[in-house]
Amino acid sequence: MQYGICNLSIVSLRLEPSDKSELISQVLYGDSFKILEQRKFWNKIRLAFDSYEGWIDHKQCIEITEDQYKTLNQETPKLSADLVEFIQDKDAQLYSIPLGSSLNGLSILNHHFDGHLITNVLSKNNIIKTSFLYLNAPYLWGGKTPFGIDCSGFTQMVYKLNGYKLLRDASQQATQGEALSFIEESEPGDLAFFDNNEGIITHVGIIMKDNYIIHAHGKVRIDRLDHSGIYNVDKKIHTHKLRVIKKVI
Repeated sequence: MQYGICNLSIVSLRLEPSDKSELISQVLYGDSFKILEQRKFWNKIRLAFDSYEGWIDHKQCIEITEDQYKTLNQETPKLSADLVEFIQDKDAQLYSIPLGSSLNGLSILNHHFDGHLITNVLSKNNIIKTSFLYLNAPYLWGGKTPFGIDCSGFTQMVYKLNGYKLLRDASQQATQGEALSFIEESEPGDLAFFDNNEGIITHVGIIMKDNYIIHAHGKVRIDRLDHSGIYNVDKKIHTHKLRVIKKVI
């Protein structure tokens, strides 16, 4: 088994080994992974954080040893805390990194960072405050940054920044935590999941107080939440059908 780490700000994770293939997620600076398969120009990887699998361009990562990989994933996570930060390499060149990038691999990459970072597990009360950092971020299928993010990437990154692990896709996240029977039992920071006409969970958002929800739909936005689902005040329609509410924290 071989291992790697992302040494660039944002790298596309694709369904197939082709630049034309669907973007299914993103690998952020400092993310480590196992290399499952190698081809001439592509590596199939499994991310350490959430076990998500996909293909990345082999030029957009570097290999590390098994011991380095294990050390990275045994350490307390250190995450960048600002929307955009910079790291400096050994030649004093700057690289931008997005919110939530992992800084545990700085010494392996021979990089320097002197910005704000998060190292602690924060209380559930901080979830909504963190979610506002992504407000108005444009929707991007597979995205995980304030410059483009999808619904489950949004919930995963907000939870990650507070010290909690969510799986990558909405349907996967719906398997985590404790189901609640009524909206009235929920509290800010809980997750609401929504399904399509076939009963497949396709959307997730973070519950706020007073029956509001923050979620990525067109952009990260705040809408009303009721027993039927998400009510878009601008369009005056329900845009998503509520399936289940889960308490993960």
